[in-house]
Amino acid sequence: MTTMTEASVREFKMPDVGEGLTEAEILKWYVQPGDTVTDGQVVCEVETAKAAVELPIPYDGVVRELRFPEGTTVDVGTAIIAVDVAGGAAPAAAPADVPEAPAQETEPQGRQPVLVGYGVAQTSTKRRPRKGADVPRQEPAAQALQSELNGHGPAAAVEVAATRPLAKPPVRKLAKDLGVDLATVTPTGPDGIITREDVHAAVAAPAAEPVPQTAPAAPAAASAPAAPVTFDTGRETRIPVKGVRKATAAAMVGSAFTAPHVTEFVTVDVTRTMKLVEELKADKEFAGLRVNPLLLISKALLVAIKRNPDVNASWDEANQEIVQKHYVNLGIAAATPRGLIVPNIKDAHARTLPQLAEALGELVSTAREGKTTPAAMQGGTVTITNVGVFGVDTGTPILNPGESAILAVGAIKLQPWVHKGKVKPRQVTTLALSFDHRLVDGELGSKVLADVAAILEQPKRLITWA
Repeated sequence: MTTMTEASVREFKMPDVGEGLTEAEILKWYVQPGDTVTDGQVVCEVETAKAAVELPIPYDGVVRELRFPEGTTVDVGTAIIAVDVAGGAAPAAAPADVPEAPAQETEPQGRQPVLVGYGVAQTSTKRRPRKGADVPRQEPAAQALQSELNGHGPAAAVEVAATRPLAKPPVRKLAKDLGVDLATVTPTGPDGIITREDVHAAVAAPAAEPVPQTAPAAPAAASAPAAPVTFDTGRETRIPVKGVRKATAAAMVGSAFTAPHVTEFVTVDVTRTMKLVEELKADKEFAGLRVNPLLLISKALLVAIKRNPDVNASWDEANQEIVQKHYVNLGIAAATPRGLIVPNIKDAHARTLPQLAEALGELVSTAREGKTTPAAMQGGTVTITNVGVFGVDTGTPILNPGESAILAVGAIKLQPWVHKGKVKPRQVTTLALSFDHRLVDGELGSKVLADVAAILEQPKRLITWA
């Protein structure tokens, strides 16, 4: 019988599965202590701020311990599972509120337990305290962290901690973008660190009216508690904001407060486009492909971008530069059980209509199954959101961060319309184009929207303008 030793234990750490993400939630374990695993076997599913991802183990062995239970949010670089690579029997213990484990040998130098194509945080990490736990404040740890965050040596840590709020660089940048003074933010993170949620809460909080010290307190304010301790469980449900929904909320707040949005609208007769959709469905070249109005709207937008290439750009605040994109990664907003996601079709500008139909079909199917990868949601340049599928006439969409424009498509309805001098029933829809006014002025935005409308009204322009 093989005897298990500490030297034979390998720890698999939470990898960065989203290119820069700092944490992920463990959704489901596929193995338990005592199970045998092989190199490349999926051991768990995690949800990042972008998508749900399955994690494979990078070596053979027997599971010794699951460090965190399902539903726990874990920092990137933290060990989540211990495996005995010598093949010894592991104790059959379920994941629980795991105490600090004894020191174990981690990955040997030269190899990091990562997914193909992703890296792991190289700095040391510590486990996040569980919510509700009574964690004593560790002043030395706070000082050391402050020293690390601000680039000072140990001697300056105490002085800096006393004059500057604790916050990581991304949080400081977010606060700067939103115009929030960190000194006014109440920290909720471990060791008094200000988190992204704290900054957003400070933005959402209404400004307090100054009250004279001698003025008596209002009776209502005196009687009302500062915060409700309980709520009506029979008539209310509270859902933690995390994962995709949390990332979407942060991105939308950041976009709304950093990019000056302008939205323009146009109502257009799409009767000919709807007829072309029916013709393409019967075309054998499109057999088995997803053919719908969104396909032709996507192609119309791509043609409009080709005719007006300056609309396809991004704003580089750090370098004070406009980055013009000579490619189009077309984002398609998709509603999923985990929240709104926006995967994109890479190099959509170079695809034929059948290729675009195939890509749209794969994108929608993957999103519905919850299998969209983080890479599929990165690098978008412009986006389409189809609110018409919900029966909505139009909307004012918010830009995805880093993009210059987003097109909202309303419901296509049979309406009375003047056609060839007579009022006739026609298929009509309303389009809304939101754009970043730093990049796109009114003339350029109007040209793009007018081109899209013209193509949908006369689809034969797809041939002459493409």
